[in-house]
Amino acid sequence: MAENTSTSPESPMDAVILWVDGNDPVLAAKRDLYLKKENKTVSHPGALPLRFASSNEIRYCLFSILTFAPFIRNIFIVTDGQDPNLREETEKLFPGRSESVKIVDHKEIFRGYEQYLPSFNSSSIVSLIWRIEGLSDNFVYFNDDFFLIRDIRPEDWILNNRPVMRGKWLLPPFRRLLGSHLKTTINRKLRKKPDYLPKISFYIRQWQTAKLVGIMGRYFFHCHVPFPMNRILLEKYFSDNSEMLEKNISYRFRSHDQFILTSLAWHLEIKTGNRQLKRLNHEYFHPYYSDSRLIGKIRHCERNPEIKSVCIQNIEMLSQPVREKIIHFMDRVLNLTHDN
Repeated sequence: MAENTSTSPESPMDAVILWVDGNDPVLAAKRDLYLKKENKTVSHPGALPLRFASSNEIRYCLFSILTFAPFIRNIFIVTDGQDPNLREETEKLFPGRSESVKIVDHKEIFRGYEQYLPSFNSSSIVSLIWRIEGLSDNFVYFNDDFFLIRDIRPEDWILNNRPVMRGKWLLPPFRRLLGSHLKTTINRKLRKKPDYLPKISFYIRQWQTAKLVGIMGRYFFHCHVPFPMNRILLEKYFSDNSEMLEKNISYRFRSHDQFILTSLAWHLEIKTGNRQLKRLNHEYFHPYYSDSRLIGKIRHCERNPEIKSVCIQNIEMLSQPVREKIIHFMDRVLNLTHDN
């Protein structure tokens, strides 16, 4: 069978970006109100201030898609009554493309589930992005700290009308499960902290999500990369599992008990016969890496033509010299200047 790699008006591809401006005092006040209502504090694993911090990453995320994936039809920015106000600059840098950038309020995707708004939980919000009105059958999901750095071809994301998945198979995370159990026991029993909750593990939650769809013994682990997904597959699955979806979106703040939509989508693809599994082609910048390691990652991105995307988590936590180097790197990649 010939590989179908085309994108056309008949088979368009959209992008979805989840974004929040955590510096917005209105949003912060609303979040604090619901923390009190649910008897939680900012130390709760799903309510840490860094989860909502914003350093204008959305600008680089948006412009990187327009630069390196110009075949993307619409870019939907999902947010809570906010607007990154990038239309004027978008039109200046990418004439004619500002109309393809669309703001989607949480109220749209939570229609019928309004009782769970407001939500401060990206795991809940992303569970409903497939409900965006007018979304293409195949779409690509971005966090606002994902950035493209080289040209993307449609087939990098969608091949034969099915998503291309990038990651690796892993065995169940038994060591992480044991470590989480020990930390919980020590803090609750010995340190007398009955409300202690361990850090929410990205590995454990992906493994738990794989089990939900019947994949046992191992799981396909994905990193922080752009996620191509199929809207129709998700719509059908949640039509048959509506109670599971509703439970997942009911948490206003992130919980250990939630599945991860991206992991669910990809394990559903594997379960239904999709074998388009590829190696990673991205670089990950963690705020707890040393300055020298982070600078080395910038060089690696510059020299390795296979690297097509990066995730820069919590850029506001990085040292000023490293932060400036990363910003200058992105400006060079996107041909931007600080005057834009």
